[in-house]
Amino acid sequence: MYVLELTYTAPVERLDALLDAHVAWLDALYEQGVVIASGRKNPRDGGVLLAVGVDRERVEEITASDPFTAGGVCEYRITEFIATKTAPALAAYREQSPA
Repeated sequence: MYVLELTYTAPVERLDALLDAHVAWLDALYEQGVVIASGRKNPRDGGVLLAVGVDRERVEEITASDPFTAGGVCEYRITEFIATKTAPALAAYREQSPA
């Protein structure tokens, strides 16, 4: 599982111009089952996505394909973690710690 944290690097007005394309990009990732949660940070200085079922190389491809990245209005921080404990509704995403 990956936490994809994006931080805005441009004024919100520039982000808003790319928002429809960003939402369409997110919708495609939800349809693929790659993203299981996403949203804006509060205060609105970035956002967070949870990605599953992909490797680091694919995650880097995903973040590079974000219209916000292509538009030069954000930077991503990628954190991989092993979800060894989850709420019951997220049980399908639980992982075993490496031995």
